Amino acid sequence: MSSTQELRITLPDVALLAKVKRPVVSMWRSRSRNTATPFPSPAAHDGSQELFNARDVTDWLASTGRGNNPHAADDAAAFAVPAGPHTRRTHFAGLTALLALRCLTDSPLGRQGADELLDSADELDPDDAFLYTELEALGPELSQLATYADLLTDASYTAEAAFEALLADRFRTGAQEQAATALTDAAVELVAATALELAAGSATPPVFMDDGGSDFLRDVADMLGEVEPAVLAAGTGDDPATRLARRRLLVHGRNKENLQVLDSPVPDGRGTLVRLAQFPSPAVPDMDAAQMLTAVDNIALGMDGTQSAVVLAPASVLTDSLSGTGTGPARNRAALAIRSDVLRSGRVRAIVRLPQGLLRSKPRQAQALWVLAPAHAGVAIGERWTMVADLTGLQLSADVRQDLVGDLAASMGGREEIRAHAFRFARLVPTRTLLASSGSLTASLPGPPPAAMAAAAPGSPAEELVRAEEQIARLNSSPQPSLAVGLQPGTGQPLTPAVIGSLLKDGCLKYLPGHRITGPDVEAAIAGRAQFRVIGVDELTGARDHGSRAVSQLTFASEYPQGRLTEPGDVIFWTGTQGTALVDEVGAGVVLYPARILRISTRDPDGLIPEVLAQDIRAATAGSWRQWPVRRLGGPGRAALQRALADVERERRRAAVRLQRLDVLAGMLMDGASDGSFEVLDNDTATEGTS
Repeated sequence: MSSTQELRITLPDVALLAKVKRPVVSMWRSRSRNTATPFPSPAAHDGSQELFNARDVTDWLASTGRGNNPHAADDAAAFAVPAGPHTRRTHFAGLTALLALRCLTDSPLGRQGADELLDSADELDPDDAFLYTELEALGPELSQLATYADLLTDASYTAEAAFEALLADRFRTGAQEQAATALTDAAVELVAATALELAAGSATPPVFMDDGGSDFLRDVADMLGEVEPAVLAAGTGDDPATRLARRRLLVHGRNKENLQVLDSPVPDGRGTLVRLAQFPSPAVPDMDAAQMLTAVDNIALGMDGTQSAVVLAPASVLTDSLSGTGTGPARNRAALAIRSDVLRSGRVRAIVRLPQGLLRSKPRQAQALWVLAPAHAGVAIGERWTMVADLTGLQLSADVRQDLVGDLAASMGGREEIRAHAFRFARLVPTRTLLASSGSLTASLPGPPPAAMAAAAPGSPAEELVRAEEQIARLNSSPQPSLAVGLQPGTGQPLTPAVIGSLLKDGCLKYLPGHRITGPDVEAAIAGRAQFRVIGVDELTGARDHGSRAVSQLTFASEYPQGRLTEPGDVIFWTGTQGTALVDEVGAGVVLYPARILRISTRDPDGLIPEVLAQDIRAATAGSWRQWPVRRLGGPGRAALQRALADVERERRRAAVRLQRLDVLAGMLMDGASDGSFEVLDNDTATEGTS
């Protein structure tokens, strides 16, 4: 099989290949019937479905100029199937194994015989953990499908992209277990981002494990990028879904030195472990409520003090009343008893009912999220709380996901962290209230806001007193260094200010316009994900926090090939009703139009200093920005001024941290004094006898 002449393609796939809507292909076919260039006739049938010769179709598209894909001939393999009984539907596992082999060996497969292919597979997979069985099962069709895997790779440019294209085509390729449990991108990203947040601050590379074969670990790998070290594990199962998950992880982790992909059990003592689980899963697609909750209970029972978990399952199982699930009253009671046992363990730290539309095969089925972590340390069982949120009716957009993950992260902390966090979606509910309810866990229950809840369950007055005293000691022990900035009389001969236009003309400044980034490409910044910061008018004016928005590195590279990143010291500005500017200290950002960049020449700065330039832009009056005057500084004083300004900025940041701690202390003093945990002494009384 050496060309597209041996590939077959359906009419729906012709539409995808030509980048047109499906009815357009039928129109082409009917209108060209009696012309000199009729649409090709079917070459075969699969039941009632017509199959066309892919080479004939691409030749027809090229000769007639139809469609919107000038590279249709090169891309045909990604939309077609080999002629004969071996199709993507019947050989899904084998094709993914071939693509994994192509990726891991980094060499074409079609020139190798079947024995060579199996020898390579045995060398890569001596324990038969992820691909040897799948290749051996192809039998006499192995060599022919290996050539097809090469065509798929060439059409998708890389084996990794071809692998993902095959997975994205799960509904049409007939991978029933995969299709039945496939989640939307938003759902997968939410679970992956939550898992990363649970592992934040780990002293050792965290371990992320999913033994159900879902899509979660792929997104975890993407969000980790190529810097953060981590271990990815697909569990110990030998079912097709788990083996597929191992192949996928190995394909995507091949070029990332920071990631270790395990195809064996996770050794004990590996540090922070985060379990990710979806129920039903591709590995076990048929589960009732009791079976799902038993699986969750097993996860909770197996956790120690360094482990946590994120579980996604139908809301009818995790959050809603269990009166309508199972196969009868006995099954309902069993499911309710299991759910109550898990809640009673104190390890269910957060419960979120998610909107409908997250499960592709059942868009009307709502999902729910549980976050499991060690029970609150030092909190009596009767005083424990659980974070509860209900997102019914909301779209799981990027900002909603980001704020929800922030709420989930805060709920894992103690009372001080909860009091300091502004929750958007969540409220804290006493766990005992959830245990007493046989109905919905997210129904409208009487519950105070999180900060009040944290104060309403103070533990003992002695604990409140100790915490407040520790906070005071922390503030008093914080060093308050003086600014080491020396001054002396100046020469009295400053450089004359220059207008921006003349500095641009002389080459001392360089002007760079902002990028026109398509709205959907600007997304919420997620820690650990491969993104570039976005700096726009909202960041300049303070409408958004710096670093809150980003664009995917992959999207920026592919969709904006002429794009440029900021460099340290660039001045980002906007000429609105009032000049606004800031200095990008770290670089590697993307400036969003109408914001722009002024870059000072490193060869001939002519006395320009980024911080001074930004300040002069902020102080400029109306008029053309090219006519705005900016101050310059020559001689050795220029470098000294920059160092002094950096010291001032560091002190400003320390002051912001201290101010936040003072806010927390104020809340603790008011809470402790009002609930009788302690009394605040008068300053004179507190210091009496110490002088």
